[in-house]
Amino acid sequence: MANILVVDDSASMRQMVEFTLKEAGHQVTVAEDGQAALAIAKGGLTSDLVITDVNMPNMDGITLIRELRSLPAYKFTPILTLTTESTTEKKMEGKDAGATGWIVKPFNPEKLLATVNKVLG
Repeated sequence: MANILVVDDSASMRQMVEFTLKEAGHQVTVAEDGQAALAIAKGGLTSDLVITDVNMPNMDGITLIRELRSLPAYKFTPILTLTTESTTEKKMEGKDAGATGWIVKPFNPEKLLATVNKVLG
């Protein structure tokens, strides 16, 4: 299965997403904000997929997406946002930064897994 990096400042949200993905057989690494996730990525972790929140302290998800896209190992890695943000403007900002897809919280575990499977091909 896939190695997935999950980034969210909410511990309960990280746990729910991690549980859902692990139950489906994926390897999961978690980070509490964009800064921690970027450090993990720069530290050599290669992920098959990144799932990130948008609104986080230290480094928000949009900035994280831009930073990850500048790294050779993450240039083509699918990146999904999982956020309460649902405005067209915010979605376009995410797309312009390099987001592959957008999932609005609260999420349905089956829908999350279907989206993960779709972007992983």
